Amino acid sequence: MSDGAPAGRPAGLRERKKARTRAAIREHALRLFRDQGYAATTVEQIAAAADVSPATFFRYFPTKEDVVLQDDMDILTMEALEAQPRDLSAIAAVRGAAADALAAMTPEDLEGLAETTRLTFAVPEVRARALDELTRTIEQMGQALAVRAGREPDDFAARVTAGALIGVIMSATIPWAAAGDLDVREMFARIDAGLAEMENGLQL
Repeated sequence: MSDGAPAGRPAGLRERKKARTRAAIREHALRLFRDQGYAATTVEQIAAAADVSPATFFRYFPTKEDVVLQDDMDILTMEALEAQPRDLSAIAAVRGAAADALAAMTPEDLEGLAETTRLTFAVPEVRARALDELTRTIEQMGQALAVRAGREPDDFAARVTAGALIGVIMSATIPWAAAGDLDVREMFARIDAGLAEMENGLQL
C-alpha cells in the first residue's frame, strides 16, 4: 500500500516513520477488534498495544472509526488516477486507476481491505462515520478530475462527475458487500462493471 508520500516523490525519513506508526496503530487495532470485538476495544487499549499515547493515536486517526475507514486506499487510487493518460475520459481514467490500484495490492492488502469492508457494514458507528469519509473521497476525486481537465480544483462539473462515479461504485458494491460474502477481487470486478454501464450511458 502507499506510504502516504506525495506521488512521484520518495518519502523522507520523517514521512516513513509517520507511515510506520500509522500502520502499527491500524495493525494492532484490527487485531484487537478481531480478538475482543470492536465495541469492547478502547482507544487506550489500541494505543498501549501500538506503544503510543492516546494523544498520538488521535493525531493519526480523529476517531476510533477512522482506524477502520482510513486505509490509504484513497491515496493509492488517487495516485493511480493521476498516472492515467490525459486523453482518457473521466470514467475511463477511474476504471484504469481502479485496475492499477488492485494490481498494486499485496495479498495482505487484499485481506486487510476485506476485513475493514466487513467491519464498515457490521458496526453501526463505523457505517455512520463512513458518510464523512465518502464526502472526503468525493472532494479528492473531484479535485483530481478537475486537474486532469485543466480546471480549477473546486470546479462544479468535476465535483458532480466525482459524485456520480462514487454513486455508481456504491450501487454496484454495497448490497453485495453488506451480505458478508466478500472477495475483494470480485468487488473490483463489480466496480468495473458498474463504471462500464456508466461509460455506456446507463442504457436502461
